[in-house]
Amino acid sequence: MIQRFIELGEGYGDFYELLELATSNKNRIYRFIQIETTINKQKRVSLAVVLHPAAQGGFMPIYFCREGISIKSGQSSKRITQFSELATQLQQDIRQLEVRPSVDFPDPELYKQYLIGILRVNHCLPPLNW
Repeated sequence: MIQRFIELGEGYGDFYELLELATSNKNRIYRFIQIETTINKQKRVSLAVVLHPAAQGGFMPIYFCREGISIKSGQSSKRITQFSELATQLQQDIRQLEVRPSVDFPDPELYKQYLIGILRVNHCLPPLNW
């Protein structure tokens, strides 16, 4: 099985595309994930939807919007609320993790490999021999 991130972007349009991907693939949803980090003393959130592998090919996509939501202390975000509402509607829990920021890595692919390792260790992704 191949597990790979598909990055959508950081904007509102990208976020709404993530919601649409989850809605249109509701029968394939494996997990909703909220990944938190801190960049320059600012809390940032990435949102991800993991789908079960397609019937053919064994490809498990992880669609995500990387560090596109900034959170001020004591406040919430409308996008996080919408993500949570969709997860509830689709009868999914949201796994929350705190990780190192992508700026700590010289290459975006190294960051994605790091995240896959973190997600596997925290049972947010199945092992490769699943």
